Amino acid sequence: MIKIMKLQKAVFAIILGVIALVVYIILATNDQPAGIYALEIAGLFFMIGAILFLYPLWTAKEDERGNVELDPEKQEDKEIK
Repeated sequence: MIKIMKLQKAVFAIILGVIALVVYIILATNDQPAGIYALEIAGLFFMIGAILFLYPLWTAKEDERGNVELDPEKQEDKEIK
């Protein structure tokens, strides 16, 4: 399902955010001043991941009644025909 909806980039961004957060925790326990940069990078990755998770909703197509269809398999079938 993740592959079909093209959310891999969002998942990778969230994973990188978690890794950067772990790096910040390690640096903060050792009193390193560079830890704040790791925290900023973690926040940036979390924001990018959130935006990428919303991307399918922004690009969803409406039908004639104004309803949005988010089932990607049906959209791909319609585009092929």
